[in-house]
Amino acid sequence: MQIHRATEDDWALVRDVRLRALRESPEVFGSSLAREESFRESHWRMRVRTGPTWIAVDEHQVGRGLVSMIQEPGSPVDDRHVVALWVAPEARRQGIGWSLLDAVRAAAVTDGARTLSLWILDGNNAAGDLYVRAGFARTGERQPLPRDPSLVEERWVRELDEPQLR
Repeated sequence: MQIHRATEDDWALVRDVRLRALRESPEVFGSSLAREESFRESHWRMRVRTGPTWIAVDEHQVGRGLVSMIQEPGSPVDDRHVVALWVAPEARRQGIGWSLLDAVRAAAVTDGARTLSLWILDGNNAAGDLYVRAGFARTGERQPLPRDPSLVEERWVRELDEPQLR
């Protein structure tokens, strides 16, 4: 499995993996499959161009995982935010999630960030387990999930003083 930072030319692969993630794990994302299926090529290119995205591809260049990083509006300038982390079910428990998080961590450090943050939907225990092992801690800050206000997510943060996540 290879992890590489996506370029605009990878837009179709990013789209395909993201739509698969929304199809297979719709309950854990802030967006919906219907919303993102309507995006045109120009939107996918803009998404990759404006927010660093890493993709995990197998030996056949099939996308098996994805993660992006943003500077979340309203967050401290030295915080970078992990979004859309997903690994295909058939590729889980092989270290891909760790590798994708390591790519984000390295980019955040290079970008001068002191913390990484993310939101986890209540009940997403698999993600919570990964993030606890990766050094993230709960903040107690909670908010309704934008696409479904009956669901709640919590903000988690990790200090970036450690060289890597493993």
